[in-house]
Amino acid sequence: MLPAASPILRLLALVIAISPLAPAQHDAQRNAVQKLALGQYPEAARILAGNGKPNAGPAETHFVECLSLALRDKVEEAVTKRDLALAGGLPLERFVAGPREALAKLPAAKGMEGIHLVHGPMVGAVTPEAASFWVRTRIPARVTIRIDGKDFSNQTSAATDYTTVVRAKGLRAATSYNYQVLVDGQEVPAGKTLLRTFPSAEKPEPFTVGFGGGAGYIPEWERQWDNITTFQPIAFFMLGDNVYIDQPEHTLCQHYCYYRRQSRPEWRRFTARTAIYSIWDDHDFGTNDCIPGPDIDKPAWKRRVWEIYRQNWVNPAYGGGSEQPGCWYDFMIGDVHFIMLDGRYYRDLKGGSMLGLAQKSWLRKTLSESRGTFKVIASPVPFSPGIKPGSKDPWDGFPEERSEIFSWIGNQKIEGVFLIAADRHRTDLRTIPNGGSYTLYEFESSRLTNRHTHRVVKTEGLVWGYSKTCSFALMKFDTTLTDPQVTFELIDIDGKRHHSHVLRRSTLR
Repeated sequence: MLPAASPILRLLALVIAISPLAPAQHDAQRNAVQKLALGQYPEAARILAGNGKPNAGPAETHFVECLSLALRDKVEEAVTKRDLALAGGLPLERFVAGPREALAKLPAAKGMEGIHLVHGPMVGAVTPEAASFWVRTRIPARVTIRIDGKDFSNQTSAATDYTTVVRAKGLRAATSYNYQVLVDGQEVPAGKTLLRTFPSAEKPEPFTVGFGGGAGYIPEWERQWDNITTFQPIAFFMLGDNVYIDQPEHTLCQHYCYYRRQSRPEWRRFTARTAIYSIWDDHDFGTNDCIPGPDIDKPAWKRRVWEIYRQNWVNPAYGGGSEQPGCWYDFMIGDVHFIMLDGRYYRDLKGGSMLGLAQKSWLRKTLSESRGTFKVIASPVPFSPGIKPGSKDPWDGFPEERSEIFSWIGNQKIEGVFLIAADRHRTDLRTIPNGGSYTLYEFESSRLTNRHTHRVVKTEGLVWGYSKTCSFALMKFDTTLTDPQVTFELIDIDGKRHHSHVLRRSTLR
């Protein structure tokens, strides 16, 4: 028998890890669509016939076969595959949404013209007095959100992939509203809608938020969205790898990955009642562990990926806008300040920066000016040293910039900071020493619906970790206490709590 540490066993482990037979997150159907985007139709068919794991199921296979046939103008055969996909349980909205460059060639299926609201509503960008609602329609239309007898409207168009964001204003703080969705003046079914405006900083209240990343498309685990909803978080943060695209140069696969998630009834129920905030990571921005460099328009696909991202989320801001694209922004819930980072657009390993100059300057200014009782920095990848041994993809690849941020917190005497992150396919809590300043806590979670998992790495700062099943992170804030606190909870896909930890404000100074 070979000893555990033998070079042969280590080599074997490496071969398995890089082998196409090794467990991965990319389902066969998505891999086939990548080939369709390249015009490699026989290769796409081979992937589908292989029935590889993970697999999104036979109905999804029929959808991709339909898409392949439609791209080649084989309309009659494509309709047959569409009928099989629908009979297998796919919602009709999948074929309304598209990708339209292919599926619009097919004659309308029964009931298709009666679908006015294709995707959404998705609530987001909530404040004490306002909120935004994202939707996608079948054709260009005027969409109205009706709240408490008041109407707020905006227009969808082909230029925005039939999406729009409706902004509702003049609302009351810390108030629950039911709302209705109207398309061209007619109310449409939108499920059990709920808007909860945020408490104000001047009059804070206890609240709960959740977060996670690693949301690969596994149909039987899409129930996670209903699971999260039962805990009634006022908001949920998608911290990257929210869909697994891995093909930034081709919009076909980007649209395909977004549409299939947005068509899921579980996702629609979740986003109609929970304010959603997102940032991206490698798999929904570029490719695995990508380092695209510091330039705005190099590689050339960057801006187009950013535009598609904006069309599919409802964030309060997207970096510095068209002059400085990205996905960083900040917002308040009560007197808690959330600061969301973009770890991909300007990532430059040679230059030693994950954030880029503009975002780093913004981060320093935002931290220095923050009056939040807690200041929560959300990163797509973990800050904790040794979190991914041997890899430069987390903040270990940018140690000087990490030290610069931590030193800024200490030198400027910025109190109340802790970190949340995604990327590692598990949920864990860790601590990070920060020189002469207070210890930083990092709560990491990135296995919302992923099949693939990462073992819990035992670093010096590990408090606890969990990787057995899909999970998400829950944070319960109460800043009304004499010593404000946040409770971290680890919840699995079946709603079971596995770990918890109370962090008090008095320890963060």
